[in-house]
Amino acid sequence: MELQVVSDRVFRLGEGPLWNHNEKTIYWTDITGRGVFKLSTETNAVESVFEGQMVGGFTFQQDGGLLLFMEKGKIAKLYQGEIQIICESLPGEEHNRFNDVIADPEGRVFCGTMASTPENPGSLYRLNTDGSISKILENIQISNGLGFNNDLNLLYYIDTPTMRIDVFDYDRYSGEISNRRLFVDTSDQPGIPDGMTVDANGNIWNARWNGWCCIQYNQNGEKTAQIDFPARKVSSVIFGGEDYKKMYFTTANRPQGVDEDEGPEGGKLFSLQTSVVGKPEFLSRVMI
Repeated sequence: MELQVVSDRVFRLGEGPLWNHNEKTIYWTDITGRGVFKLSTETNAVESVFEGQMVGGFTFQQDGGLLLFMEKGKIAKLYQGEIQIICESLPGEEHNRFNDVIADPEGRVFCGTMASTPENPGSLYRLNTDGSISKILENIQISNGLGFNNDLNLLYYIDTPTMRIDVFDYDRYSGEISNRRLFVDTSDQPGIPDGMTVDANGNIWNARWNGWCCIQYNQNGEKTAQIDFPARKVSSVIFGGEDYKKMYFTTANRPQGVDEDEGPEGGKLFSLQTSVVGKPEFLSRVMI
């Protein structure tokens, strides 16, 4: 298994990769670069999907559109090149932005924001299929990785500065989460916890910002593997490919313009062909 650079193009803050199985295409966002991009595995060409605004995360809609989660609590749908606004802004999010999102089995979307200052904390929301929005967690610093276990009764969650991966009980039929508790304390590992995904065996894969790596944990919270990168800021991870045995990783390169050692391949999109099997992400089904 050898880590591959998928494209030599450098992105400032690559994030939120998603595999589109029908298109055989990997999508991701460049948050501070203000764009969403895709790469066809058949042509290896990078194409722009959306430009001009920060997109912290996105989901694929069942109808083929994309839900975009942006600044100030703004949520929009991109469909056949046209933008439809679902939510122009959210109270208290005027100085914040969305950071990471995930569709659940029923088509809702869990979507979190990150604080701009201590006076403007972030939150975790649930965008329901009827377009309504429920705030489910408050006083979040940097809402980050999300993932469901294979029995679909647990939701893993990361608030980055806590250095923890937490887990909630999750009711797929109501969308409610409860009984937050520690899954694993990652403070003894390189970097800080960023995006994550769950494979078909229920293992958790956590990208490590400023840690030069991605770490695998088993369902007991034990570290079982580490993939090292020639990039400091490994931001997120997803499974894709025809059989979901290819992992894709986003990285960043001077996202805030600060000059530091980002590694020789910082900001590039990576892939890794593995024997590990992933699983498809759920599609959102939000009505507009």
